[in-house]
Amino acid sequence: MDKSVDVLIVGSGLAGLRLALALSEVATVRVLTKRLREEGNSRYAQGGIAAAWREEDSWEDHVSDTMVAGAGLCRREVVERTAQEASARVQELIDLGVEFDRWSDKPHLYDLHREGGHGRRRILHAKDLTGAEIMRALFARLEEHPAVELLEDRMVIDLITEGWLARRSGELPPAPDRVLGAYVLNTATQGVEVHRAKVVAVCTGGTGKVYLYTTNSDVATGDGVAMCYRAGARVANMEFVQFHPTCLFHAEAGNFLISEALRGEGGVLRLANGEAFMHRYDPRLELAPRDIVARSIDSELKRTGDDCVFLDMTHMSREQVEHHFPNIDAKCQSLGIDMAKRPIPVVPAAHYQCGGVLVNGDSESDLANLFVVGEASCTGLHGANRLASNSLLEAISFAVHAAEAIRARLPGLAEPPPLPPWDPGKADRPDEQVIITQVWDEIRRLMWNYVGIVRSSGRLRRARKRLDLIDDEIEAYYWDYVLTGDLIELRNLATVAGVVVDCAMRRRESRGLHFTLDYPEPDPRFLRDTIVQRRF
Repeated sequence: MDKSVDVLIVGSGLAGLRLALALSEVATVRVLTKRLREEGNSRYAQGGIAAAWREEDSWEDHVSDTMVAGAGLCRREVVERTAQEASARVQELIDLGVEFDRWSDKPHLYDLHREGGHGRRRILHAKDLTGAEIMRALFARLEEHPAVELLEDRMVIDLITEGWLARRSGELPPAPDRVLGAYVLNTATQGVEVHRAKVVAVCTGGTGKVYLYTTNSDVATGDGVAMCYRAGARVANMEFVQFHPTCLFHAEAGNFLISEALRGEGGVLRLANGEAFMHRYDPRLELAPRDIVARSIDSELKRTGDDCVFLDMTHMSREQVEHHFPNIDAKCQSLGIDMAKRPIPVVPAAHYQCGGVLVNGDSESDLANLFVVGEASCTGLHGANRLASNSLLEAISFAVHAAEAIRARLPGLAEPPPLPPWDPGKADRPDEQVIITQVWDEIRRLMWNYVGIVRSSGRLRRARKRLDLIDDEIEAYYWDYVLTGDLIELRNLATVAGVVVDCAMRRRESRGLHFTLDYPEPDPRFLRDTIVQRRF
């Protein structure tokens, strides 16, 4: 698999597919996905995509709402460009075949939801399966471009850079560094492949599985952030982990999300005794930004000792529930919960990373020709707290800008040089997998308990101390035994957990999604990105 391509895309979610489609006519493109091509967070997105679509709305209002939610850390130029282009980006999705919901009596008008933090209804959606509808359309369009090669069961071990090659041979690394390709485990054959490319685009999504409770797909193990960090790219603002306020609380529910859109349609959060409580925390009640709602629920659970709170949708009729939220209703019904008759039990869960690999306006990282698009990136759009339904918008917007930059650059890029094959050294077959299972569980529990919705300096220090020991254990295991997919994910999980802790320890204030008991107020001295970088 040493055949070079123009663009190697890691990840088959919304960002990866939109980028592949934008480049399909002008470049040879190879898309790697670590499991089945459809698996990933994008297909599970329920709410929708934000755009100032109606005449009574404006992109300036969208900017204002985003800036308020971002708590002072958004890059205004990025927010303005993204909001101003939002309608055009959404129209491109429609042109690609995405079918958003329309009014039944006025089919020329789109049915728009309102979500927390938005001053108006501006969320285009496809029932409560928006991600699935978008991915359906993009995969269908991708089939019209057979030149785009999509390989399943491929897990990137590490990126290959000029700097890595130089250090390997004892030479002085170049400055700036440049990406050349990647070592990739074929999990179907257990062989390691070398993939060379003029440009690498990391579109791997988020890091939700670093926490014990998450709404994310099982593939969200922080692979993109980890591989880029190890390669030397700067990573920023990883302390800002968004906990979705409402994950279904049920022993058989797994990580099922209860969409923000339910609160947008009048849902009320209540305690077990039926008491509403959001009035104690924010005048916007259930429509406050997610960080406030999640902390409010966390506070009430700690105060009462209850296991969950309840989202009351009983103001809607059975017909309205089935029409607006068929997927969520079906899931609840399967568990014996009729949301039209009784409230839904919910708890907060890790949902979205607002930080990531630091990129410019074209989504390029510090490493030349390494682009990072979507949730794995830190673009400046979200700041300290993502506004609901801006994530899908970010993915398509930055995919388009990345494609434009890549198209302009490709004619001047030389073929990457031959790369050395993977060297397994003296690695042996592991005699037991319980070590991986144990360490995986330990990381997720310590992150939930020490680096969760509410933090403290003492908890963070304990987390960092234990992660140092875990890193040593994983590093020894990594070099002693033959690689497996589980080991690669565990290594990435530990790397990302450490980066989150390091960023959180550096931010000695409370802002947006980062709340610490030791510094409970915002501090203007920290109105800046928290940036970490691996030192070689």
